Amino acid sequence: MIPLQLREIAEVTGGTLNEHADPGAVVGGYVEFDSRKVAEGGLFVALSGARADGHDFASAAVDQGAVAVLAARDVDAPAIIAPAAQTRADDNSDLAANDKDGSVAAVVGAMSRLAAHVARELTSHHGLSITGVTGSAGKTSTKDLIAAVLSTAGETVAPPGSFNNEIGHPYTVLRCSPSTDFLVAEMSARGIGHIAHLAEIAPPRIGVVLNVGSAHLGEFGSRENIAVAKGELVEALPEADRGGVAILNADDDLVAGMAVRTNARVVTFSTRSKNADYYATDVELDDVARASFTLHSPGNQPQRVRLNVFGAHQVSNALAAAAVGVESGVPAETVASALSGAHGVSVNRMDVNTRADGVTVINDAYNANPDSMRAGIAALGFTAAARPGVRSIAVLGEMNELGSNTVDTHRELGDELARYDVTHLVAVGQTPPMRALVGQARARGIATVTAHGVDDAAAEVQNILSAPPAGAEGWYERSVRDVVLVKASNSAGLWGVAERLLAGHTLKDGRNDHA
Repeated sequence: MIPLQLREIAEVTGGTLNEHADPGAVVGGYVEFDSRKVAEGGLFVALSGARADGHDFASAAVDQGAVAVLAARDVDAPAIIAPAAQTRADDNSDLAANDKDGSVAAVVGAMSRLAAHVARELTSHHGLSITGVTGSAGKTSTKDLIAAVLSTAGETVAPPGSFNNEIGHPYTVLRCSPSTDFLVAEMSARGIGHIAHLAEIAPPRIGVVLNVGSAHLGEFGSRENIAVAKGELVEALPEADRGGVAILNADDDLVAGMAVRTNARVVTFSTRSKNADYYATDVELDDVARASFTLHSPGNQPQRVRLNVFGAHQVSNALAAAAVGVESGVPAETVASALSGAHGVSVNRMDVNTRADGVTVINDAYNANPDSMRAGIAALGFTAAARPGVRSIAVLGEMNELGSNTVDTHRELGDELARYDVTHLVAVGQTPPMRALVGQARARGIATVTAHGVDDAAAEVQNILSAPPAGAEGWYERSVRDVVLVKASNSAGLWGVAERLLAGHTLKDGRNDHA
């Protein structure tokens, strides 16, 4: 962040300094939640959680190098004490879900005001350009691709993983410094007004809306309400003559319809239509579902892109990233090169590894909603289709927060598995939605077993992998073997299945980092 004295931070946040704090002491390092990660000159943010209370680690953080602590109550260390925050009984935000006494809201509110101050200073005086990304699916992958493109033109900050809510967003903003040229802000919502709040903290110049799907349908009630929330991003953009750019997915009617909600210049991207400003032709998939395509952009020669991320759905994400790059002044050929060289950097997000024995594991277990489930199943199907005779194994857990139609939505995944000729399903959990999935998968002829948890699921997959397919002579000598997809909502922790399947195996590229 930018260097600030403690008295300045107190003024910006509305907090007060305790008796241990030196008003003239300067914070010039990073803001951290983990006292063990605090570096010299940093600021420790004391959050109360289900397992630990950051206030108990205030002294340890200062001993580690923190200049002070941002806290909800007094501590035995230099501190800025945040003012109490107003809370609402109907607040369904991620922040409210784990805040029993309002202390988290107080600290995060103060941190958000500090982040907003830093963002204003950097955009006004140092030329920081902020890009906001939202959508029901694909935000994290697209954020990573945008960061890869923009980093060719200057220092770029993007959130680690999916730091996209009321806590992770200001934390990411405070990673920016006077030398930062670009900030890529991933923005999520569980209700109306959430994205507008995030945009107030870090006002974007460019806004990208990927899609309106069914994620968090339980909270919103309808896709139309989700569209209202996602469109708050384009409403927050500056006018076209002040550099505002709204980048909209022309393949999604609810997204395309947001054009009337912004005064920014609107550009579109599409995998289906050549009428969009940015579009793809000649799409091809390799044997692990990595896409190649020709990128078309306004006023530029077509460029061939060969993605290193997995799944046909990544073409749309790459087009969005290309649009951000070109609209930010990056040459089209540089954009294509950056996209071709980009690898996924967010853990458990379409992380594809092939073991030396030929088994490919697609770990996309960080989160799940109907749209990302369909994309993951498609990636599994395409990868297996490039390997005639292999088995495709889907290890699936429950999708959360889908509301009243959750059982039907899970049942429909059985049809999706059949559509892509998936041969095996390992269903983790026996809730009503998972039972509906199991029933439909079996009705569609998919070999299906149920598992109670991570260890059980990994064992079931290993049983399938260990048995030679019928009529597969020379199976053990084959260099290409079965494909496994692991996917569920984050709370299921199914990445543990992928970790167990890779543990002890040398990977095909020679790495052995999973041993």
